[in-house]
Amino acid sequence: MRFLSVSLLVCVPAALFGQSNATVQGQITDQTGAAVPGATVTVTNTGTGVSVTTKSDSTGNYQVPALVIGNYDVNVDASGLQKAIAKGLVLEVGRTTVQNFQLKVAQASEVLTVEGEAPVIETASITVGQTIEQKTVQEIPLNGRHFVDLALLTPGTVIPPANGFLTAPLRGQGAFGIVTAGEREDTTNYMINGINLNDMANGQVTFQPTIDTVSEFTINNQTPSAEYGRNSGATLNIATRSGTNQFHGEAYEFLRNNDLDARNFFNPSGTPMNPFKRNQFGGDIGGPIIHDKTFFFGSYEGLRQRQGLAFSSPVPSAAQRALVTDPNLQKLLTLVPAGVQPAAGSPIATTAQFTGSGVAPVNIDQGTGDIQHNFSDRDRLHGYYVFQRDQRLEPNLSAATIPGGGDARQSHRQLFTLDESHVFADNLVNDFRFGFNRIHITFVTDVQNAGLDPTSFGIQDGQAGAVGIPQVVVTGGLIFGGEVGFPQGRGDVTAVTSDTVSYLHGNHSVKFGGEYRRFIGNTIGGDEGRITFSSFAALLGCSAAFTGCGAAAPSAFQINLGGNHPARISEPAMGFFGTDSWKVRPYLTLELGLRWEWNFTPTEAQNRSSVFLPAQSWLAQIGTSVRPLEYHQNNKLFQPRVGFSWDVFRNGKTVVRSGYGLLYDEPLPIISNANPPFGLPLTFTSSKAKPATSFSTLLTDASGGISPNNVNPDYNDGYMQSYNFNVQQQITPSTGV
Repeated sequence: MRFLSVSLLVCVPAALFGQSNATVQGQITDQTGAAVPGATVTVTNTGTGVSVTTKSDSTGNYQVPALVIGNYDVNVDASGLQKAIAKGLVLEVGRTTVQNFQLKVAQASEVLTVEGEAPVIETASITVGQTIEQKTVQEIPLNGRHFVDLALLTPGTVIPPANGFLTAPLRGQGAFGIVTAGEREDTTNYMINGINLNDMANGQVTFQPTIDTVSEFTINNQTPSAEYGRNSGATLNIATRSGTNQFHGEAYEFLRNNDLDARNFFNPSGTPMNPFKRNQFGGDIGGPIIHDKTFFFGSYEGLRQRQGLAFSSPVPSAAQRALVTDPNLQKLLTLVPAGVQPAAGSPIATTAQFTGSGVAPVNIDQGTGDIQHNFSDRDRLHGYYVFQRDQRLEPNLSAATIPGGGDARQSHRQLFTLDESHVFADNLVNDFRFGFNRIHITFVTDVQNAGLDPTSFGIQDGQAGAVGIPQVVVTGGLIFGGEVGFPQGRGDVTAVTSDTVSYLHGNHSVKFGGEYRRFIGNTIGGDEGRITFSSFAALLGCSAAFTGCGAAAPSAFQINLGGNHPARISEPAMGFFGTDSWKVRPYLTLELGLRWEWNFTPTEAQNRSSVFLPAQSWLAQIGTSVRPLEYHQNNKLFQPRVGFSWDVFRNGKTVVRSGYGLLYDEPLPIISNANPPFGLPLTFTSSKAKPATSFSTLLTDASGGISPNNVNPDYNDGYMQSYNFNVQQQITPSTGV
C-alpha cells in the first residue's frame, strides 16, 4: 500500500475511460535554477531496450507520454553541462512520474547518477487511487487466483454481497465486481489496456483475466481526470504483460480438494465433507521475436472444478403416491425420487424425506496472445487478444431441492485491444486505440428436464414440444422441474475507438481527445413457467386428510409466453475531453478539465420496442411518430474537473491535494421482454371466487393482458459530485501516509 488518504465523497445517484500507459516528465535546470532548453532526454525501457528521445523546451520542461509500464533509465545530455542519468525509474499504469534534473558545469567525463524508483506519494495529479504493482500481483497468495480480489488492498473497497443483484460470485470464479467508497456496484468502470472491459448488460467485469497476464493495475476511486468517463464510480485500469529481450516462462498447477482443505466451524470433525476438487493449471512464455524491436507473450490457463451439493427435501410417501389415480400426475411423480418414511408415531409430517447429492462441474479454458512491435523510437504498436470458454452445470439453481433441475450453461468471451502511439514532435504525441469485448452465453434447462414435453404430463401451459416442464413449487419444501425465465441467452459486443493527444507547452501539459463506444446486445429469453401448490395434498389432488384423491389442483401459475423472440439492442455513446495540468510554480500544479458525453437512447434493430403510455392507456411502438424515442436524449452532460497539488516544502515529501469533479453515469442497457411483441405474461391465483382446477385448464384460468412497463420519458442520467482533500507525507523511501 503506497499511501492512505482521507477524503469526502458526496453522491447524488451516479463517469471513466483510461489509459494503460505511463508518462514521465520533469524540468531540467542548471546550478542557478535557470531553465536548460534543448537538452536531449532519452528514456529507455530496461526490459526491452526500446528508447524514446525528446528535447526540453524553452522553459526546460520535457515530457514523454504513452510509455509502456516498466523500469526505465532516463539520460539527459546538455551542451556544456554534465550528463545525468536516472536509473531504475518505475513507471506505473496511468500515472505521471516526475523526474527533475539539476545539472552542473561539465567536469571531464563526470556523470550525475540518480537512483529512480516508483513514486511514494502523488505530486502530479488530483486523483485519489492506488496502484497494485507487478510484484504484488504476481506474489501475493490468492484463493482462486482472481485479480479482482487484489482490489481489496485499496482503502474503501469491498466485494459486493453474495446476493448482490449484479455481481454475485460465480461458482469457481469468485466475484465479478467491486464496490468503492460506498458507491453502487454497477458504477465501477473496468478497463484493460485502455479498452472497455465491462459487461454492459450486467454492470460488471466481462471476465477475469488470468492473473499471470496482469502486469499491474490502478484503481482511481475519487475525482478522476476529465480523461475518464462513462461511470461515476472507480476506474480499475489493467495493464497486461508483454515480452522482453529475455525469454521467460513458467508452468504451474494449483490443487484444492476436500482431503486437504481444513474443516470450518460449521463442519465439525466426524461429519463428512461435501466432495470438492479444484485443479487450476497452465503456463506462459514471453520473449523477443526481433531483439530490441518485436516481442511476444502468450499464456494458457485451465480450471476444472467439481463441487458436491447436498439435497434434502420432503417428498410424497409411497402411501400417498398409491392414492393417486390420475395418469398424468402419476407420470409427473416419476420425476420425484422416493424418500425415507418417518417411523410410526413420529410427530413430524407424514411425507417422506429425500436426501441425495449432486455435482456442480465447472470447466474453463482461457488463452492469451500479446504482440508489441516498435517501428521506430517514434512509432509503437501493441496488440492483445484473449479467448475464454466456460462450461458449467448448476443443479440447484432457483433452490431446486431434488436433482434433475437447474441449468446447463456455456459462454465464450473474447477481448481484443490495439494501441498505436506516435511521436509527431518532441512535445506532441498521439495515442490511438481500438478494441472490443464480446460475450456469447446461453442458459438452458438441465438435460433431464429439457427433453420433456409438458403436454405429455397433461400440462397445458401454452408451449408445445420438448421444451421442459414448468418449475413445480410445493409449499412445505419441494421444488423441482424447470426454471423460471429459462432458456435464455445473449450475445453482446462492445466496440471502442479512442484517441488522445498529449501536448507540452511551457508549464502547460495539455491532453485532449475523445472516444466512441457502441454496445450491441442480442438477447433471447424463454420461460418454462412456474406452478405453485399450497400443500402436498393439493399436489396429489387429495383432501387435506388424504381420504380421497383426484387431479392435481394448483394454487398459482405464471408464465411469460412469446419470450423466445430475439431482440437486438444498440446503444452508442461518445465523449470528448480536454485537460490542462498547469505548473503555476515548480511546487504548485493546477489541474483544469472539462468532459462532455452523449449517451444515445437505445434502439431495437426492427423498431419493435414498446412502452406503456399511461395518459393514453396503450402500448406505443418505439421508432414511430407516436413514440420516436424511449426517452429524450440528454446531450448536455458537461463534466468539469478542477483541483490543485501543492508540494508544501518543495522536497516532494509533503503534498496537499484537493479536487472536485462532476461525473455522469451511462444507463445500464437492461432488456425486458415483458411487453409485446416480446412477451405476454399470464398469471393465475386461486381464490374462493376462482378456485384451483387442474393442469389442463391452466391457460383458460390464467389472466392475460400486458404489464404496464414503461420508461419515464423525462429520464435523466444519474450523476455524482466528487470532492476530495488529502494530505500525503512520505515517511521512508518506500512508505507514505
